[in-house]
Amino acid sequence: MSSITIRNIDDKLKASLRMRAASHGVSMEQEVRNILQTTLAQDASQDSGLSFALRINQRFKGLGGDGLVLPERTTSRPLPDFSKP
Repeated sequence: MSSITIRNIDDKLKASLRMRAASHGVSMEQEVRNILQTTLAQDASQDSGLSFALRINQRFKGLGGDGLVLPERTTSRPLPDFSKP
């Protein structure tokens, strides 16, 4: 396996990483690996060639809502008469 070194990390960022790792019960190194793996996997799935609309459709497919009955549209006010000069 390869290793990398990341320099000049903000103290607040490092503290947040330490807290996140502790909440997941893993080391900071393992937490960074998990973050990288999750982020890169999401990027790969977004580049799967599906259009944005199809990805949204797949994400919400099982939630229902496709039987929603929409009311017929009506005009909200009388239309202006442009026949008079």
